Amino acid sequence: MGFHVDLWTVTVQRKLLNSVERCVDEALEGIVSSNAGLMLLRGHRVALRSDLHNLKGKVALISGGGSGHEPAHTGYIGRGMLSAAVAGAVFASPPPASILAAIMTLWQSGTSGVLLLVKNYTGDRLNFGLAAEKARTQGVHIDMVVVADDCAFTQPSKAGRRGLCGTVFIHKLAGALAEESCSLDVIVAKVSSAVKNIGTLAVGLSPCSVPGCLPTFQLLPGDMELGLGIHGEPGIQKSKIAFADEVVNTMINHMTDPSSQSHLPLKSGDTVVLCVNNLGALSCLEMAVVTRSAISCLVERGVHVARVMSGSFMTSLEMAGMSLSFMKVDEEILRLFGPFSSVACLVLKSICKALIQLKEELNALDRAAGDGDCGSTHDLAATAIKEWMQATIIPESPCLLFNTLAGLVEEKMGGSSGALYSLFLAAAAPHLRESCDGKDWAKAIQAGTDAMKKYGGAAPGDRTMLDALCPAVDELMKLSTASPSGHIAVLQAAVEKAELGAQSTRDLTAKAGRASYIASKRLTQPDPGAVAVAAIFRAVFDTLKGKDQCSTLT
Repeated sequence: MGFHVDLWTVTVQRKLLNSVERCVDEALEGIVSSNAGLMLLRGHRVALRSDLHNLKGKVALISGGGSGHEPAHTGYIGRGMLSAAVAGAVFASPPPASILAAIMTLWQSGTSGVLLLVKNYTGDRLNFGLAAEKARTQGVHIDMVVVADDCAFTQPSKAGRRGLCGTVFIHKLAGALAEESCSLDVIVAKVSSAVKNIGTLAVGLSPCSVPGCLPTFQLLPGDMELGLGIHGEPGIQKSKIAFADEVVNTMINHMTDPSSQSHLPLKSGDTVVLCVNNLGALSCLEMAVVTRSAISCLVERGVHVARVMSGSFMTSLEMAGMSLSFMKVDEEILRLFGPFSSVACLVLKSICKALIQLKEELNALDRAAGDGDCGSTHDLAATAIKEWMQATIIPESPCLLFNTLAGLVEEKMGGSSGALYSLFLAAAAPHLRESCDGKDWAKAIQAGTDAMKKYGGAAPGDRTMLDALCPAVDELMKLSTASPSGHIAVLQAAVEKAELGAQSTRDLTAKAGRASYIASKRLTQPDPGAVAVAAIFRAVFDTLKGKDQCSTLT
C-alpha cells in the first residue's frame, strides 16, 4: 500500500516521526534550518548562535540536556540568552565530548568565559562537570551553575531537588548579564543567588512515552499525579483530577509550606515572576484557565505578580499536565527580565493622569469648535486604561501591548478620536518586536501616523491633532540614527515640536473635523485634539526622563 503501519506503531509510538534512531538529529536539523540565527556544530548535537563574532569579550552561556523537552534548550539560543545548547538522546544527558566541543567553539570565538547552566540531574552534573574540567585544563575560563528548583519532596534525597522549568528563569537572567558584558564571576554570583529564590511544582494528567517505548508511568482514568519530574519520574501524590482553581491552590500551598525543606517562602508583599508551563499536551484553553487561577491565587495572598510567562517552556514530550514556577525578585532582577512592561506601566499611568487632569480644559476648548466632549472622551479612555492596568498584567511585548490598547481605546473612547487613536496603535503594533530599538520605534510611529492620515482624511495644517503629531513624528524619525544615549534628547525635541504645533492651531483655518463647520473668527483657541496629543508626548518624556529610562527605546 506504499507504507507499513504495524501494531507497535499504532499502540505504542503514536508519534509523527521517521525513525526512533534519527528523531533527535532530524528535530535539531528542523529547528536550525527554520531559524537563521542558529547553526549546527558538525559532528555533534550542538546548536549555536550563528553570530559568534558578537560574543567577543562577553561570557558565553551553554545549557542542554536530554531531548524531548523542547523548546528547551535550543529554543533559548539568541542575543541576551544562551550561546549554545547541547542535546542528548530523548531524556538522556548529552555526552561530555559534545559539551566540550561546544565549550571550545565558543571559547575560541573570543569569549571572555563560558558558563554552563545545568539542571540538577546526576547525568547532567557528571557529563557537564567532566567537560568543564577538560576545558579548564585547556585554559578555558569556565564555571557551572546547577539549578535545583523542584518543590515536590519535603525531604529531598542526597541527590537534591530536581532541576525543572525554573531553569528558564536562569537562562534569561544570565543572558541579560552576559549581554551587559558582566564578568563570569559576577554572573555566577548573581544567578547562584537567584536560584535560591526559585520554586517549581508539576502536575501530570497523563504519561508520556519515549519514542519506541511504552509510557513512562501509569495513571488510572480520571487521576492526576502531583510533583512528578520532567522525565515522568514519580511524584508525591496521586488523586482524582479536580477543578483548576483547586489544583493550583493545592500546588501553591505545597510549594510554600514552611514545614518542607524544599519550600519557597512567599509572604504578602513579595514580588514574583510566574511561569505557567505546558508539559506538552494541555490545550491553550486549559493553559489560559490555569494561568488565571495562578495569578488570582497569588494576588489573594498579597503577592505581586510582576511578570507572567504562560506557554510551553520545558515540556515532557506529549505529557498532559503543567508546572508552576515562581521566582522571588527585586527591582534589579526585574530590570534584567526586561524593562519594557514596568516602564510602560509608568508611562501609561502618567498619560492617564495628564488626560484626566485636562478633562475640563479640553472640553472648554472643544465647546468653541465642536460639541464640547473632547476632554470627556479622553477621560473615558484614560479611566478605562487605568482600570485595565489594575486588573491585568501589562504585556511584555510592545506589539501585544499596542494591539491591546487599540482595542481598549476603540471600545471605551468612541467617536472619531477613539477611531484615530486606535488606528495609530494598530498600525504601529506590527513594527514593534519583543526587543525594540530606535529604528523599530521610528517605523512604528511613522506607520501609525500614516494610518491616521490615510483613513482620517486630514493633513498637517487642517487644524487637527495632526498639527501636533506630525511635527513630533518628524523629529522622532531621528531615533533611527541616534545612539541610545541620544534618544531622550530626540524625545525632548519632539515634545517641543508637538507643543508648538498645538499652539499654532489657534491661527489655522479648520479644514477637517467638526471645527471645519465653524466660522474661522470664532476659532481663537488651540485645537483640543492637538493639545491632548502634546500632553501625551509631555507625559511620556517627563516619565522617561524622571526615571532615566531613555534606554527603554532600545
